[in-house]
Amino acid sequence: MGQVINRKHIADFVKKIHESGKTVVATNGCFDILHVGHVRYLQKTKSFADYSIILLNSDKSVKSIKGPDRPINNEQDRAEVLCAMSCVDYVVLFDEDSPAELLDEIKPDVYTKGADYSMETLPEADIMRKNNTRVEFITFVEGKSTTKTINKINNLIK
Repeated sequence: MGQVINRKHIADFVKKIHESGKTVVATNGCFDILHVGHVRYLQKTKSFADYSIILLNSDKSVKSIKGPDRPINNEQDRAEVLCAMSCVDYVVLFDEDSPAELLDEIKPDVYTKGADYSMETLPEADIMRKNNTRVEFITFVEGKSTTKTINKINNLIK
């Protein structure tokens, strides 16, 4: 079972993991309404290292990125659901729109992102290069997204 770690402690925590000879993979997202695409993405993410850390957009961050009607589920609920997944070891909340600063602090061995990005379009690419972090791009499950789920529900209740 995963665990939520306070942001101010995560860098030291990851440093201890590295000192023990273990590896860390990180990814980030809102993970608002979990679906099979999220599950497969997080399982694949975990396959790249000993420990997985999910950098979870806080409610404030999700509203900034997705708009005033999001998130559907609050940050505590989203973190708890993620922690219940066997492929998630740790969850860290962050308030910014981008996890760049947090990634620079924790310096994971591997960072995963959806295959809709490339090193040329990845906002965190400079930080990944600076910290010698390997980036793995994961293919999405076709037709699966939180936005599509919300739209389908909205169409059902109209």
